[in-house]
Amino acid sequence: MPLSTPNLPRFTLPVRNWWHYLYLLNSQQSHLRMNAVFTTVDEYIQNAPREVQDLLRQMRHTIKTAAPEAEEVISYAMPTYRHHGNLVHFAAFKNHIGFYPVPSAIGAFKKDLEVYKAAKGSAQFPLNQPLPLPLIERIVKYR
Repeated sequence: MPLSTPNLPRFTLPVRNWWHYLYLLNSQQSHLRMNAVFTTVDEYIQNAPREVQDLLRQMRHTIKTAAPEAEEVISYAMPTYRHHGNLVHFAAFKNHIGFYPVPSAIGAFKKDLEVYKAAKGSAQFPLNQPLPLPLIERIVKYR
């Protein structure tokens, strides 16, 4: 008996794998245009709402200062920094900026992240609060 496929949303972006599909599905809550394909972090920031762009620039500057040797790329439609593997990702959403370091960094800074919504490999920084830039810098340097 063949399995029926659920009526799932379709995307104009190329979907590379199941995890990417789930990311895109979750990103529908994002402020970014989902029909855009970003190839640089500059494009990503320029496509964000004006009120979020400054926060994204601050995040980018902090990461680049903490890890100047890291390569800046777009991966899973998010700004990503690589140095001997993935170092950190971030993304703009409707009410927060998602920050995705290695899971061990979230564990190491668990007490500092208590005031934010955090999970095993992510932290959410609300758009209506200043970014915790010194904490972000320490997390990036941790790895």
